[in-house]
Amino acid sequence: MLESLSKNLEKIIRKQGDVTSFLIYPLLVIVVYEVFMRYAFNAPTTWGFEASTFLYGLHYMFGLSYSDVHGAHVKVDIFSSLAPEKVQTVLSIITNLVLFMPVTICLTLYGIKYAYNSTLGLEVNSTSWAPPIWPLKILMALCLVFLLLQGIANLLKDINSLKQQGRKVLP
Repeated sequence: MLESLSKNLEKIIRKQGDVTSFLIYPLLVIVVYEVFMRYAFNAPTTWGFEASTFLYGLHYMFGLSYSDVHGAHVKVDIFSSLAPEKVQTVLSIITNLVLFMPVTICLTLYGIKYAYNSTLGLEVNSTSWAPPIWPLKILMALCLVFLLLQGIANLLKDINSLKQQGRKVLP
């Protein structure tokens, strides 16, 4: 059961990563357009830099959980890599419960609160372009929810792995 739940959560994260990876294309178009307008016509846009920052930020935030599902985050496992597999799994569970989960839960709850308050006030950015930023804050909170779900999937996978290792019969 733990394995199927973990796999389903990871499937959701992979799918959102596959879909949101296409954010790179509008980002590319905006940057090329901005550079072209700036250097070819000496007419920079008021919105290009800000729009590219927003898209890059979303691309980055959606990539957090997607990177984690593929094990692409940087790990400092100089010492733990020398330990037996069971010890590595126990360390992974402990670090997930003690470090990752509390931080991610707090970030997610505050992100949701931040998005909620921004949405109530229909917040706009305080620049000359003044785009609405409340939708971006909702998406930021969603990204944190995805990261939390991926952390839960990792925890379930590690617990299942520990159970499987306990069932192995030594010769």
